[in-house]
Amino acid sequence: MKPKKLLVLGGTDFAGRAVVEAALGRGWEVTVFHRGRREPPAGVRSLLGDRTAPDGLAALASAAGEGDGEWDVVVDTWSAAPRAVRDTARLLADRAGRYVYVSSCSVYAWAPPADYTEDAPLVEGASEDAEQTDYAQDKLGGELAAVSAFGAERSLLVRSGLILGPYENIGRLPWWLTRVARGGPVLAPGPRSLPLQYIDVRDLAEWILGAADAGVSGAYNLMSPQGHTTMGELLDACVRVTGARAELRWTEPSVVLDAGIQPWTQLPVWVPVGSDMHDALHRADVSRAVAAGLRCRPVSETVADTWTWLQGIGGVAPQRPDRPPVGLPPDLETKVLTQ
Repeated sequence: MKPKKLLVLGGTDFAGRAVVEAALGRGWEVTVFHRGRREPPAGVRSLLGDRTAPDGLAALASAAGEGDGEWDVVVDTWSAAPRAVRDTARLLADRAGRYVYVSSCSVYAWAPPADYTEDAPLVEGASEDAEQTDYAQDKLGGELAAVSAFGAERSLLVRSGLILGPYENIGRLPWWLTRVARGGPVLAPGPRSLPLQYIDVRDLAEWILGAADAGVSGAYNLMSPQGHTTMGELLDACVRVTGARAELRWTEPSVVLDAGIQPWTQLPVWVPVGSDMHDALHRADVSRAVAAGLRCRPVSETVADTWTWLQGIGGVAPQRPDRPPVGLPPDLETKVLTQ
């Protein structure tokens, strides 16, 4: 059987890189189209271009003109102006079998109720022709562009939630690991039993490739099933893998919020139970993805492998320039712990 041919738009950072590595592990032929800011994984064909620049898709168009520009699957993780997805998808519509767009659960109208499915109402105002607006509209605009070019039967919309794992360039799990590794009292936002939903980036990649190979189409919420792990299990794993002399000081949500600490950003991953944010981020219905083959590794493996990767790059995680840094200022943490 001939190996599948995959085109990844990006492919050098976090989710895109995980997809590339998973595809190589399956023996697929992989092409990456990227801006050249980072080296792609070994073993891929590299095409350079900037989707925001005039003639930025020239390398893709030339590859097609030379008879070597057809792929079974395209994976796109774009999260800025939807028109970049529109232009790329239109170019590839007759040269690729299936278009996978890595979207976000942020496309649902705020605030989605607990246990929301893929049929929940979506944000308004999105357009495939738009310049960059806000994250939710941009992601939904990307979805619209993919479906417009490839049709509903040849497009797969992956509405991911919180993504963790090696190569993370937002800084959420790396911040917790780095903070715990420093040791001492650590502000741990309660309760320990707070349920979390996330997706290991490698499980995301494997599901995407398996679903695309099987001809799956439509929209899917993609994160771990509810109850997969808790805040306590996540932070306990951080203590364990770092070997730090850290003491988790579990603190009531009311104390955290009264101190002016921002959930999700200053205390990454955490949002208080019962809030709109918790329902939106950690209470999605993922039964459709599970039925389509989603399998999630334990949180201990995600944490351990992220720590190994972080140590291997010198302990400082890369940071996306379009996202603000996350984490709690030490003086604010000390103030809450000593009050």
